[in-house]
Amino acid sequence: MSPHALPPIAGREAEILALVQQNEPLVLPETALDLAQIRSGFACALHMHQPTIPAGAQGELISHLQYMVEHPGEGDNHNAEAFAQCYRRLADLLPQLIAEGCNPRIMLDYSGNLLWGVEQMGRRDIVEALQQLACDPALQPHVEWLGTFWSHAVAPSTPIPDLKLQILAWQHHFEALFGPEALQRVKGFSPPEMALPNHPDTLYEFVKALRECGYRWLLVQEHSVENLDGSALGHEQRYIPNQLVARNTRGETVSITALIKTQGSDTKLVGQMQPYYEALGLNRVALGGTTIPALVSQIADGENGGVMMNEFPQAFIQAHRRIAAEAGGRTGTVAMNGTEYLELLEAAGVDAADFPRIQAVQQHRLWQQLDGPATPEAVRAAIAELQVHDPGFSMAGASWTNNLSWVEGYANVLEPMIGLSAAFHQRFDRLVAADPAVTRSEPYQRALLQLLLLETSCFRYWGQGTWTDYASEIHRRGVAQLEAAPGLSLPRA
Repeated sequence: MSPHALPPIAGREAEILALVQQNEPLVLPETALDLAQIRSGFACALHMHQPTIPAGAQGELISHLQYMVEHPGEGDNHNAEAFAQCYRRLADLLPQLIAEGCNPRIMLDYSGNLLWGVEQMGRRDIVEALQQLACDPALQPHVEWLGTFWSHAVAPSTPIPDLKLQILAWQHHFEALFGPEALQRVKGFSPPEMALPNHPDTLYEFVKALRECGYRWLLVQEHSVENLDGSALGHEQRYIPNQLVARNTRGETVSITALIKTQGSDTKLVGQMQPYYEALGLNRVALGGTTIPALVSQIADGENGGVMMNEFPQAFIQAHRRIAAEAGGRTGTVAMNGTEYLELLEAAGVDAADFPRIQAVQQHRLWQQLDGPATPEAVRAAIAELQVHDPGFSMAGASWTNNLSWVEGYANVLEPMIGLSAAFHQRFDRLVAADPAVTRSEPYQRALLQLLLLETSCFRYWGQGTWTDYASEIHRRGVAQLEAAPGLSLPRA
């Protein structure tokens, strides 16, 4: 791919949405697992991401991975090739284990930035490995791809109209790389940074967009949700599916199944296969008049840190060899993927109505504060009142850690981002409503690319400096793209 070519992020919305709305069992016909013979399970996911930055030789957009290759003397950039190998190595590990008689499982979450970046770099070895993992029928029972936002946006602080754009952009790109059948199999969603909105309207629109885009379930961090009475999730509740209920400020509700990611963001949890060893100590859990296997769900960066670069492959191999030696990988404690687990439950007669109902954290306090029915005005007043009496009350959402804010100290990124989003929708929404083919046009796609990139979490992770400067440059380019369209003039930030 030419470094100047646009990634496939828009233009086929109707086709994509029609493609992903099939609801027939996907994994059940090919799984070798028998739910009745399973005591407990574990589902491990690897999250892979490299941001896109305006740091090429001529200021062009390149992958941070490419920047690492070109600047090996900076920081830990000498790890660039080790990172690159992490992106492709499951295509070696899984066939090896299968050939040994093991029954391995892994879930994969790759950002659109990363997929675009390895294409830009001409890394056919990585692309071909990922195509094998997504398309090889022999590997499909063992690999589950998870959807995500195209440019690793933080959902709670992403403008509401852009949530669905991020979701659809990733689906466009994944389908372009791996084909329609591979996309149809993607039914679980992994939000970047495990960031879950708790403002009623943002959460509602997020869940609504997921459902409209064909997703059946969502991975959430345990401390980002609560029971409807405001209590924390019970011990056993963390190891079964829950039903995440989103209620907006107009009283409308929508829900989606949630699998609970336990504990915080420690790559050692997956790097040393802790979920497997935790699952060994768990038993079946009562639910819906029957019992079901407890499931430990966990995700970690797939490349970041010495544990993931160096220890994970052997730990992954050892865990699956031990499972195969003890029970053939199909009884007792086993590896499962998320959709596989949910389809096995459904086939056993366990209905989503049996799952405990949960909501985003802090929402119980908000609904209790309301005096009368929910309206946008009443909710705004209730939030303001709660914040007056408790400065710790927040509607900024929750992510994998409570000691990091994606909002505080980043007004110089957030305000331009919100402005660019508003200008983008002002310029294009009516045109797209009148003629959906507008999304295939180059002006639309170039402006959309800058908007999606500006929402990347990395620009609000490393503090002020180089990374916020990258955001400023992307914002400048986004403004320029919109100004090039007739009839719109924007103030410069």
